[in-house]
Amino acid sequence: MDIRVATPEDASALVAIYAPYVEETTITFDYDVPGTEEFVQRIQETLERYPYVVAEEKGHILGYAYAHAYKDRAAYDWAVEVSVYVDRKKRGNGAGKLLYQTLEEILKKQNVAILTACITGGNAGSLKFHEKLGYQEVARFPAIGYKFDQWHDVVWLQKFMTETEGELPAFIPFAKL
Repeated sequence: MDIRVATPEDASALVAIYAPYVEETTITFDYDVPGTEEFVQRIQETLERYPYVVAEEKGHILGYAYAHAYKDRAAYDWAVEVSVYVDRKKRGNGAGKLLYQTLEEILKKQNVAILTACITGGNAGSLKFHEKLGYQEVARFPAIGYKFDQWHDVVWLQKFMTETEGELPAFIPFAKL
């Protein structure tokens, strides 16, 4: 399995991975599946500042992961939110873990100190996955998202990648690495 930086040409494969999560689960709170052009734009915009990576095996994309700003204020430059999606038919092969490990290696080079993940409260598998990777629950918002005629909790997880005492080196945008 290879991990590489996503390209706009990957957009249709990423939409195919994401669509079942939108249409069949509360793992994402999107109601509608984004089109390929929207995914192209997401990839391009993300790569200006943050990593967007795909797991590929024998020319087939198994999953993807990316980071984006936790909040759009300068004081949050060292904190990101991360997301990972693996083809639902290919889960359990280590792709998610490898994607996150690669993402973390890149984010360290960018001087990111804190990773956050926002998980639907009922998604026990994702919560366990993140906890195994060193994330800790820091907040829970009861009944904050509404999908499939039900209210859903959201759990915020956090992982420190470096000490948060003292002065931090400047954030380096992904495009400048």
